[in-house]
Amino acid sequence: MIGKTISHYKILEKLGEGGMGDVYKAEDTKLKRIVAIKFLPLELTRDKNTKKRFIHEAQAASSLQHNNICAIHEIDETDEGQLFIVMDCYEGNTIEEKIKQSPLEVDEALDIIIQTAQGLDKAHQSKIIHRDIKSANVIITTDGVAKIIDFGIAKLAGQTQVTKDGTSLGTASYMSPEQTLGKKVDHRTDIWSLGVVLYEMLTGLQPFQGDYEQAVVYSIMNEEQKPLTGLRTGIPLQLEQIVNKALAKDPNERYQHLDELIVDLKHLKKEPEKEKTETQLPSPPTPTGIKPVWKQPIPIAVTASAIIVIIAGLLMFGGKTDEPVSRLGDKSIAILPFKVIGDSKEDEYFSDGMHDDILSQVAKIHDLKVVSRTSVMRYKDTDMNMKEIAQELGVGTILEGSVRRAGDQVRVVAQLINTETDEHLWTETYDRDYADIFAVQTDVAENIASALKATLTPEEISAIEIVPTENMEAYDYYLKGKYYWDIKTTREGNMMAAELLEKAVELDPS
Repeated sequence: MIGKTISHYKILEKLGEGGMGDVYKAEDTKLKRIVAIKFLPLELTRDKNTKKRFIHEAQAASSLQHNNICAIHEIDETDEGQLFIVMDCYEGNTIEEKIKQSPLEVDEALDIIIQTAQGLDKAHQSKIIHRDIKSANVIITTDGVAKIIDFGIAKLAGQTQVTKDGTSLGTASYMSPEQTLGKKVDHRTDIWSLGVVLYEMLTGLQPFQGDYEQAVVYSIMNEEQKPLTGLRTGIPLQLEQIVNKALAKDPNERYQHLDELIVDLKHLKKEPEKEKTETQLPSPPTPTGIKPVWKQPIPIAVTASAIIVIIAGLLMFGGKTDEPVSRLGDKSIAILPFKVIGDSKEDEYFSDGMHDDILSQVAKIHDLKVVSRTSVMRYKDTDMNMKEIAQELGVGTILEGSVRRAGDQVRVVAQLINTETDEHLWTETYDRDYADIFAVQTDVAENIASALKATLTPEEISAIEIVPTENMEAYDYYLKGKYYWDIKTTREGNMMAAELLEKAVELDPS
């Protein structure tokens, strides 16, 4: 093959080979540039399904335009009927070649995996699943740019499988549990494979091993990978948790979308070293060159004017007093921010969302006086006792709660407290499916009304019992979007909020 000219491509040298074909370096004699050409084995060309898959590869991959995806230029056929695909040729090494030298430094591994995830996320947005993500299929150029290559066994999501029933595509060591079983897979199989690549970059080892393919498959299905922190020192605990989540055997317990993984990785990469062992909800970083959009300081003149008005008001109402400015009465309530049960704050957005939704439900009851969310949020993680908070807010009752979420299961604990007597007026623990969360919110609101002897009109009952969406994935995006909008005051945080809320609307326009 070396020295031959195929169409207008002069073959220069062989770059590699695999089950789906051989790859050569070639010169494009028309445009005077160097390209890579992959040839499908001639004996396989006769198989219509294989040929169809190869054409799908070219069509799918050529539609992707992203800095971290190998660009596809052309698909053609030799005079002998051998199909080939023409793509960019890069100077550099695959991740596999880099790992053979030594495991990568943590920061380098994070940089590479973030780039790879961004390219893969672009493919997923176009409903393209790679299905063969592995360390040999990602090239790191001499400029440090990750390039995903070989969408050779990618398939368009939702299309009929081109392969025969029961045929597994992919490289065994990187295959997700559902892929090893020959089941229909979605984008989460790529997330699993990406987790394997990250594990491999950090340790130099594959998480699931065996002397032969079936042994590897057994390990994937039945064994847990060795902890990263046990194989190498200096691995942040949060990084181990990220890898473990990507390698969850149940697809529903994995990262559901790559943007979630990217946010976690970027946050970890930006954290100071001393904080990397803490587990906390990632916050998006401010990109280089973009000034954070912090809330603007109040002009001194305005501040002075405001102080004069406040002093005048205090004088009008008799000056200092230990009593609250406004006592809201027995039907007054402050709903404090909910706490996250356990050490992990990964689901803090869920906790904030539950608090916000329950407060909104209770606020629909006109017979109750409900303190605004803005007023109660300053008591998040406070050391003040209930009486002190009630005194400041001027309420007779306080609702405090906590939440835990594990996959599709949630636990919500709520207790209503009379702040004068410290008596528990009502308490309940809910262990429910995530899909039942709206019923929990309704029940909490109705029990608060009952405990405080508030009158509920039929219209209010109907308003409280409305289910806002049947699409829990949309609701999850909505909660995340609100979280980033509310407390992440950088430009990047606002953009992340917009993106998440747009996804919620895409899934449920109502």
